[in-house]
Amino acid sequence: MDGQYLPMSEAKLSVLDWGFLHSDATYDTVHVWNGRFFRLDLHLDRFFRGMEKLRMKLPYNRTEIEKILSTCVALSGHKSAYVEMICTRGGSPTFSRDPRQSENRFIAFAVPFGSVANKEQLERGLHVAISNTVRIPPRSIDPTIKNYHWLDLVKGLFDAYDYGAETALIVDINDNIAEGPGFNVFTVKDGCLKTPAYGVLAGITRQTVFDLCDELSLSVSAGDIDRNELKGADEVFITSTAGGIMPVSKIDETVIGDGKVAALTRQLTDLYWEKHADPAWSTAVNYA
Repeated sequence: MDGQYLPMSEAKLSVLDWGFLHSDATYDTVHVWNGRFFRLDLHLDRFFRGMEKLRMKLPYNRTEIEKILSTCVALSGHKSAYVEMICTRGGSPTFSRDPRQSENRFIAFAVPFGSVANKEQLERGLHVAISNTVRIPPRSIDPTIKNYHWLDLVKGLFDAYDYGAETALIVDINDNIAEGPGFNVFTVKDGCLKTPAYGVLAGITRQTVFDLCDELSLSVSAGDIDRNELKGADEVFITSTAGGIMPVSKIDETVIGDGKVAALTRQLTDLYWEKHADPAWSTAVNYA
C-alpha cells in the first residue's frame, strides 16, 4: 500500500477514497497453492482490462505488479494464500466529483487461503437457495469488470440464510439463474456441462472448467439456465478462486442426483487440483 509492505493490521484507507465512498474500484484475486500462483496470467489480464475500461492508470506495469504480489506472499510466509490486487479511483485533491481529477491507488495483500465451502460441505455438497433478487444488469455495470457492487449478492445471501440454506444463487433480469456471491455455477446433464452466460462475471475458475473439459473431450457450453433446468440437473457445482470446484447437493428443497458428490464433479475437481503443480498452469512464488 502506497509503495510500502506492511502488516494487514497497519493498512489504512482514506475515508475519502472513492473506492470506499462509491465502490469505484476494480480488483482481482488469485490463489497460491503449495507455493505456486494458479493461472496468474489470466487474473492479471482481467485486472488490466478492468482498469482500462474504468479509465484507471497505475504507476506500475504488469511485471512490477506480478513482483509485488509475489513479495506480499513471500513476506507473509503463506504457502497457500488468497491474494488480492485492487485499484481504487482514489480521491480528488480538490474534493471535486470529476473522476478525471482523481489519483488512482493500488493495494495488494496476501492472507491465508479460504474457501466458499468448508471441508464438510466439500464432502457432502452445498445446500443452495435461489433468491428472487435480480443481479445488476450488464447495461448498468459491465460484469466483465470485477467489482465490489455486491448489495444484490448480499441480499441474496440473507434470503438464503433465512431459508436455511448455506449460500445463494440470484437471477438475471429474465429470471434465469445468474451467479452467487463470488462464484459461478455449472450444471451437468447427460454428461454435458452448462453455465449461465448473461450478466455474470467470466470467472477464471469458470474458464478453467472450460479448459479442463476441452482436455477431457467433454461437452460444455454457456447459455440460459432456468430454475427447473438447474434443479433437474444430474450434477451441480460452483466455481471460485476461493475454493475451486465445489459440489452442490441440494437446491431449495430439491436434492440433486442422489444427493452425493457425483463422478464428473469429482473427476473435474481432481484434475483441477492436479493442474496446480503444472508449470503451464501455475507460477512459483519466490520466497527467497
